[in-house]
Amino acid sequence: MAKWRAEGSRTCLVPTMGSIHAGHIALIKRARELGDRVIVSIYVNPSQFSNDEDFDTYPRNSLNDKESIASTGNVDAIYAPMTMYGDQHSTNIVPVGLATTMEGLVRPHFFTGVATIVFKLFQHVPADFAIFGEKDFQQFAVLQQMVTDLDIPITVISHPTIREVDGLALSSRNQYLSKKQRQQAPILYKTIKSTAAKILSGASVENSIALAKQYLIKTGFDRIEYFDLRSSDQLTPTTTPRSIDRLFVAVWLGKTRLIDNCTLGSDNFHCS
Repeated sequence: MAKWRAEGSRTCLVPTMGSIHAGHIALIKRARELGDRVIVSIYVNPSQFSNDEDFDTYPRNSLNDKESIASTGNVDAIYAPMTMYGDQHSTNIVPVGLATTMEGLVRPHFFTGVATIVFKLFQHVPADFAIFGEKDFQQFAVLQQMVTDLDIPITVISHPTIREVDGLALSSRNQYLSKKQRQQAPILYKTIKSTAAKILSGASVENSIALAKQYLIKTGFDRIEYFDLRSSDQLTPTTTPRSIDRLFVAVWLGKTRLIDNCTLGSDNFHCS
């Protein structure tokens, strides 16, 4: 990378946990548009999983991942460390503010794990840009805040969520869904979109979200962790919605946790 920088090349980093899918490929393509050089990192970060989560079973196939990445023809290097934590690791980044709602409430360990590993990654791979998908919009916002607060010389970019043709947001964890659950899962995005349309047309935020929750449970989703309307900048709850504000949802379908979000005025539908 020192040679690339000496040449004046701009570098874009695409952080991943592997299990490469079309969403990652879209990030890589956008990274090539942003930078002269593209680096993809692969690391399943243990510190963002709690003891009762799926770290041990998280999909891993390094050979397939490297082949998928190489096949794009857009990647200059893959960074795939075996570990990023020393035996005596005891220093963490603990974000507050944007990190204390939604995911931060139901998974209180999560953003400390994410912020710490991404901070370390930015030290290992000092790129000019890093790109993240908007399916994890809160994560993107927290990392953007971290970069600002800690004066990290990197620009954090978001990319619209990539979806299957039926609307399901691409995720490595979609592999956990049974055939029946996979047929049911797209109801989540359709419900978010219909709720957004109601709210934007003037319907009560509280009533619209309550009806959406009832519908999701009725159609077979097992548990709703949150279904919130929040401002796109500070992620604060709002009852005076704007088209740029977002609905955020986290639900369980069987043993699979699904998250999704969209702006109230979004008509974008990026298919894989």
